[in-house]
Amino acid sequence: MKFNLNKILSTFILCIFILISFQYCSNEPVDNIDDSSGALFECENGFAGIYPCNGYDLMAQIPLSTFNANSGNDSWGWTDPVNGREYALMGLDNGTAFIDITTPEELVYLGKLPTQTTSNDWRDIKVHNNYAYIVADNAGNHGMQIFNLTRLRNITNPPEIFTADMVYTDVGSCHNVVINENEDIAYLVGCNLYNGGVVFVDISNPLNPVSAGGYGGSGYTHDAQVVTYNGPDTEHNGKKLFIGSNGNYLGSNTVVIIDVTDKSNPQLISDVSYPNPGYAHQGWFTDDMSHFIFGDELDEQFFGNNTATFVFDFTDLDAPVLSSTYHGPTLAIDHNGYVKGNTFYLANYAAGLRVLDISNIEASSNAMTEIGFFDTYPEHNNASYDGVWSIYPFFESGNIIISDINRGLFVVKKSDL
Repeated sequence: MKFNLNKILSTFILCIFILISFQYCSNEPVDNIDDSSGALFECENGFAGIYPCNGYDLMAQIPLSTFNANSGNDSWGWTDPVNGREYALMGLDNGTAFIDITTPEELVYLGKLPTQTTSNDWRDIKVHNNYAYIVADNAGNHGMQIFNLTRLRNITNPPEIFTADMVYTDVGSCHNVVINENEDIAYLVGCNLYNGGVVFVDISNPLNPVSAGGYGGSGYTHDAQVVTYNGPDTEHNGKKLFIGSNGNYLGSNTVVIIDVTDKSNPQLISDVSYPNPGYAHQGWFTDDMSHFIFGDELDEQFFGNNTATFVFDFTDLDAPVLSSTYHGPTLAIDHNGYVKGNTFYLANYAAGLRVLDISNIEASSNAMTEIGFFDTYPEHNNASYDGVWSIYPFFESGNIIISDINRGLFVVKKSDL
């Protein structure tokens, strides 16, 4: 029998890596590497464990195997208003996982709400008044699952298999769900109704959701943000505005601004395009509502450019304009991005979480500057659908959720917090 020394060494190294990954990616509490910070791995010399980083520590990680899932997708967060505990809600191919992340070094996987129909690659979650609203794309008649998050306070034998408190069945498949915290409406987009535009659902009684109409006059909406407007264009103050990322593989790609104050009579205010569109994906207002930061999901693949993020000047909602374009340091595809203060947090697929300073957002060049990152997919930074799907940066503690397609849930935190 011949022995292949290279093969033996490679197998040995792989086994060591798996053992290390299992120890630090399990759902069981582990001894902290640094007792003073609470971090599982501090970001030191450009790495937190095996993960490239700049200014962000790895607090905790749970692999997909713990969730009995094959892939991850969207994520959102919930803070219990009674006790302040923080929870991650992570979408999976076959359901939604609920994790108590209040003490990241002692994560508790509380349970899973299985998919309503079949497994699928797209699931989206938002929270309103202590309920989670969950939709799925390409999953048959999935509808919208509604889950009472206060149930998570009383889990005694985790992880549990949950059932939904209610399923809204007036829609089948939807790509996304959007919530404006100032009104009791769920905005469902990319559904099988209204040309894939937006479906309005009254959720003032979460256990008895009621159809409130919809709008399909601007075509398919992939994602959106809805706000009660209070920005520089005073003509529109107080209105409920729907900012839709309307992607079309075979046609135009635009960002649309729609007045949805009157659900029975939505009105298009304006739309705006941008150069070299691939597929309009998602965007988010700055806190003062003067600018809208937006990403196209396919331009990196179609045109070979580095990550492109577009900044629109929205000071005049009737005539929005592209004011600047940021190009990242890698070829990776941009996905979901969110604003908190003067910081933009971008889920950048294979390049991980990228953190950008937007305090110079009004400038026509250098409007955004990268100030940190955490790369959950160290294999490469190519334009592929690997790595980070989404992030949630809104917890008061500074904990940031990262949902990774390949490796599950990460919790990271700024190194100096």
